Amino acid sequence: MKHGKRFNHLSRIPSHRKAMLSNMASSLILEKQISTTLAKAKALRKFVEPLITKSKNDTTHSRRIVFSYLQNKHSVRELFDEVSQRISDRPGGYTRIIKLGNRLGDNANLCLIELIDFNQFTKESDADTAGKKKTRRRRKSKNKAPDSSKNAESKPNNKGVTKSKKKVESKSSKKNDNK
Repeated sequence: MKHGKRFNHLSRIPSHRKAMLSNMASSLILEKQISTTLAKAKALRKFVEPLITKSKNDTTHSRRIVFSYLQNKHSVRELFDEVSQRISDRPGGYTRIIKLGNRLGDNANLCLIELIDFNQFTKESDADTAGKKKTRRRRKSKNKAPDSSKNAESKPNNKGVTKSKKKVESKSSKKNDNK
């Protein structure tokens, strides 16, 4: 029975599981996204999100705690310097899992796990929408409708006149050329 077993053991002994999650977390922090199986990604999410939360408080004690999990000084430096700056205002949910399909060899569910604030494609689309002011489309009010018709009546339409003159001139010039 599976009473009180709150995490996926991933068919590994505890030391192997801890080392694997540590290496995957270091790779995720350094590379910002990695491709893995769905089960490993879900286990990695539970492993790495408390570490990212811990990085918001940049003290020696929190750095040592994170280093005890990651065992990689480069990833700890990256986490506290770059990652914590971008996620400082986010209350949680620092990772995103995107399902990719099944692996050909063993039909395992593959996915992409990434740090949310480092996705280049969504950053570009967010920057495009941030510059534009969002407007709500409404019906034209009754006050504006008569004004626009008055403006249209007061301005003569010169375009139609010039086009018809050009057509007449071109026809008459063709008749003169034929004679």
